[in-house]
Amino acid sequence: MSHRIKLAPNLELSRIVYGMWRVGDDSDTSPKHIQAKIEACLEQGITSMDLADIYGDYGAEELVGNCLKQAPGLRDKIELISKCDIVAPCGKYSDRRVKYYDTSWKHITESVDASLSYFGVEQIDLFLIHRPDPFMDHVETGSTLDEIIKSGKVKAFGVSNFKPHDWSLLQSAMNNSLVTNQIEISLLAHEAFTNGDIAYLQENGIAPMAWSPLGGGSLFDGKNVELTKLLNRIAEEQNVTTSSVAVAWLLAHPSEIMPILGTNNLQRLAQMSQAYDVQIDRQTWFELYTAALGREVA
Repeated sequence: MSHRIKLAPNLELSRIVYGMWRVGDDSDTSPKHIQAKIEACLEQGITSMDLADIYGDYGAEELVGNCLKQAPGLRDKIELISKCDIVAPCGKYSDRRVKYYDTSWKHITESVDASLSYFGVEQIDLFLIHRPDPFMDHVETGSTLDEIIKSGKVKAFGVSNFKPHDWSLLQSAMNNSLVTNQIEISLLAHEAFTNGDIAYLQENGIAPMAWSPLGGGSLFDGKNVELTKLLNRIAEEQNVTTSSVAVAWLLAHPSEIMPILGTNNLQRLAQMSQAYDVQIDRQTWFELYTAALGREVA
């Protein structure tokens, strides 16, 4: 298994992505501490950093940018991923009356420029439209994404939480190809394997990104006794953590899923690449899937 995925001719990501959505929740948000997290990832070959404008009430990008400005050598070692289109009444949008989505030319253009400024960089590697917008003018949105790629401000665009029909609509109005869809996939959220979401991406040669691959921690609350037993058994047999087994289950799938792992704990962070070493054959994959379903497959 390769530990890198080529999404476009000019864009490769590490197979495991570091999710920085909680970077602002840490007791230490200093540039030095954030640098320690990024370097812990780099030591394992994890080079891709996932953010969004809304993370940390629209403050996470600036925290990471403060780190990059103090340690400018890091920028050339990582891929920066960010997102926009969620406008929530907090942070810089605290005057808004309602939470809404904005995929207009003005909002996307201003969001990309703001992200570039917060990060202190000239180009973002991958930028995603965060949620499907039911008010989207796909022609306006698609031409905006093409225009931004042409400007050199973003290498490639993808989407997040899109259904196949949302993807097709936006892609129909673009010259450039969308390169990934970031969706929820885990042993607790496995519907994407059967509802057409992953099948559509596989059909089109698109590697999905998986948010919340550990179910936000719910995977380890012990409620699914059989799944807990199985994860513990495999972890013990292979001398790895149960988290690594759950991540390896995603890595084993032929659609080349890129799990996004987020933690502020440096010790846990240092174990993220352990998932690469876990052996998951077809029967083991289905054992875990069966336990997750709570029944054998039909």
